[in-house]
Amino acid sequence: MIRIILVAWGVTVLGAPAAADPACGLYQYKADIVRVIDGDTVVADIDLGFNVWRRDERLRLFGIDTPERKKATMDGWRAAKDALAGRIEGRELIICTVKDKRGAEETGKFGRYLVKIYDGDVLVNDWMLEQGLAVPYGD
Repeated sequence: MIRIILVAWGVTVLGAPAAADPACGLYQYKADIVRVIDGDTVVADIDLGFNVWRRDERLRLFGIDTPERKKATMDGWRAAKDALAGRIEGRELIICTVKDKRGAEETGKFGRYLVKIYDGDVLVNDWMLEQGLAVPYGD
């Protein structure tokens, strides 16, 4: 009985988010998506808790790759960027940081944090793949 009360208290009073992904463990955060750079890179303000924020952090969507902004791929770049912006820009969502395959730090080769972005129960990374706007990428 006491366990049930404590669990209910933690969820309702503290507002702890339900686990977006069991692999996230404790490393999931609320994030305000400030700007979409392209189909696999965004800028976010991340709520670390206790009124501590990480502002203007560049994040790379884990496991996907989208066209780069070059003349040859401009149409694909614009379509991916616009779709992602329409889905998440200006919204508060849940992000989950992901360690790379080597178990090293959670940043990719360009120093951006690798993240999964959740819009409710929808993993936005997978949504980009399903829409045909991204291809799988082995970060």
